[in-house]
Amino acid sequence: MSGTATAASRQAGGHIYETGARRVIITLTVIVSAMLELIDTTIVNVAITQISGNLGASIEDVAWVVTSYAIANVIVIPLSGFLGNLLGRRTYYIGSILLFTVASLLCGLATDIWALVFFRFLQGIGGGALLPTSQAILYETYPPEDRGKATGIFSMGLVLGPTIGPLLGGYLVDYLSWEWCFFVNIPIGLLAAWSSFAFIREPKTVHKVTRIDWTGIGLLAVGIGSLQFILERGESKDWFETSYITWFTLIAVISLLLFVWWELRTEEPAVDLRVLARSHNLAIAAVLTFIVGYGLYGSLFVFPVFVQHLLGFTAVLTGLVLFPSALVTGVISMPLGIALQRGASPKILMTVGMGAFALFCWELGQQTMQSGAENFFWILLLRGVALGFIFIPVTMLAVSGLHGKDIGQATGLNNMVRQLGGSFGIALTNTYIAKRVAAHRADMLGSLSPYDPAAIERLEGIRRAAETRLLSPVEAEHAALKALEGTVTAQSYHLAYMDAFMLIAALFALSMPLLLFIRLKKGEKADLSSAH
Repeated sequence: MSGTATAASRQAGGHIYETGARRVIITLTVIVSAMLELIDTTIVNVAITQISGNLGASIEDVAWVVTSYAIANVIVIPLSGFLGNLLGRRTYYIGSILLFTVASLLCGLATDIWALVFFRFLQGIGGGALLPTSQAILYETYPPEDRGKATGIFSMGLVLGPTIGPLLGGYLVDYLSWEWCFFVNIPIGLLAAWSSFAFIREPKTVHKVTRIDWTGIGLLAVGIGSLQFILERGESKDWFETSYITWFTLIAVISLLLFVWWELRTEEPAVDLRVLARSHNLAIAAVLTFIVGYGLYGSLFVFPVFVQHLLGFTAVLTGLVLFPSALVTGVISMPLGIALQRGASPKILMTVGMGAFALFCWELGQQTMQSGAENFFWILLLRGVALGFIFIPVTMLAVSGLHGKDIGQATGLNNMVRQLGGSFGIALTNTYIAKRVAAHRADMLGSLSPYDPAAIERLEGIRRAAETRLLSPVEAEHAALKALEGTVTAQSYHLAYMDAFMLIAALFALSMPLLLFIRLKKGEKADLSSAH
């Protein structure tokens, strides 16, 4: 399907930009492909218990279904630009979609937990290419003056994917079975592969790879894979109290330091880190993207746990409560992208977004055990607005002033740091909650005393209620103490969840001075994507 410009495309400055129905089809294809990858980062989380029971595996073993996908993802994402150049971007993209689809089928057919973990790893390898390559294809499909619109559409997918995952997963598990969390990918993946084959072209400028950087690839795989493993498993293994977590940490640090040293000195690196030096804005965007990933995935991790474990929400209700937030982001994404093209200041937009996200987390930190779905509606709409005002500018900022293969490198690096930010957000937030639960529990138990009138009255009231159910005095006493223990535990978790939201709010508020370091050249102010 490559060749000269047709009625469905136009040529400018040596580059072919799609128009009309062809551009619409390509846009839908890459957005759907990117969302497949993002949905699968969260869709399985709600099926952990069902998979454990069906395959006769422990919850700890089933956790590898999530971990293996994340490890494969984060290794492949920064290599996507290199692999696209090596194999041909169109071929690599279609192959990745097909690998993701076939692996999804094998995951659904798996009858053994470790087979499922292996197929899930293969799925992660295929899915890792979809996000950065989709973004690069989208940028080269639209001319510079329309790229803000493209960024808005793509950012909508970035927010919708992780939000739809738990909702879709909850529905499939409740009404079908856990296997459908994987089978649902098959028709969509096949359609996306066909559409990519029929409509997506190879880039006009092809960057041939004359030497494969095996050393860089190996160091990246070992370093990033070890780091992701630590973040996924560290909290459940009490971090450095477990010897193999300590060893993996040493391996990760040494491998990543060697990787950076090697990639900066080799002539044809697998991941061109020099692009960070060539683009000041990409470096700033990478830091901001890491923080956004931390806050997005950290808060998305805490919220469902809070509302399901303490407030009694179902998985489906949790997804329905979150969905309007993602819808708001989708609605405002394109207008924000167009506003940036017309000269709106990315600093101002991101300041509004960072401030709004900090306020969203602060408001969540004020919720009580009596909060219901209606209490979260406006707060989560604020989240949707905040993410739109953050994602659009930072996504465009990452590729501002870049061209050619640098766009692929920039999208790969930016998506990698967002994934790593999310992994850090989940791991560190989980650890922080565990420590705060222990601290709040100790505080509450320390304040309970047999001489405290309020405690005595509460315990006596529970005991009398137990006796009315025809329990003996001894049984009523045990029931009262157990009920009090449950209250202390629930309150400890509630306060810890609130602390976690407040910590993320503080992180965003303290990160806002970074926006002062954004520097746009005169020609980039109206078009942040003037790569061509």
